[in-house]
Amino acid sequence: MLLSTAYFPPLQWFALAARNLTLSADRVSVFLEACENYQKQSYRNRCYILGPQGVQMLQVPVVHGASWAIKDVFVDYSTPWVVRTVRALDTAYESAAFYEYYRDGLLEILESHPERLWDLNLRLIRWCLDRLHLPCSVEPTVSFAAPDSMADDWRFRIHPKHPDTVLKDLGVDRPYYQVFRDRMGGFTPGLSILDLLFNEGPDAVDFLCP
Repeated sequence: MLLSTAYFPPLQWFALAARNLTLSADRVSVFLEACENYQKQSYRNRCYILGPQGVQMLQVPVVHGASWAIKDVFVDYSTPWVVRTVRALDTAYESAAFYEYYRDGLLEILESHPERLWDLNLRLIRWCLDRLHLPCSVEPTVSFAAPDSMADDWRFRIHPKHPDTVLKDLGVDRPYYQVFRDRMGGFTPGLSILDLLFNEGPDAVDFLCP
């Protein structure tokens, strides 16, 4: 399966990984596109959580350098975005059942200040897979393939500005408990895997499998 890198990817990303596990008894390989150019306004440096005021975007600022190759994009630490991110997560999930259980491990990665966006995302993706108990290996691609020229290519199908039907098609388009669901008038879809993890904990993987 071929996916793009992402910052705390949305549920679709992990539902696809979980789908492959149901098709094989072996460890599943997820290949991350490492030979593309960085794409603005994509999940590569942003995610969405649910706070007391509604959906909130968390974004990693990047350095505008000479190269936009995805593995060469540097994270911009000139602003205290990590501190703001932690505050936003605390505000949104301090009353979530499993937030305190996951918080320290998550902050350890963020506060280690990886230089490149690729490295930050890779560490966070592997952290999430481990917490979901999904036995997936994540490896970078070694060459770029044209869109849809390969089977099981999802690199450009999951985008914050283009709604998709991935969860519905996989049969896992269902609600789970959310802290602010009553205030929001019901379930809020389209969020980061963090929302599911913090609210459902060890049971999170059940919402990703048909």
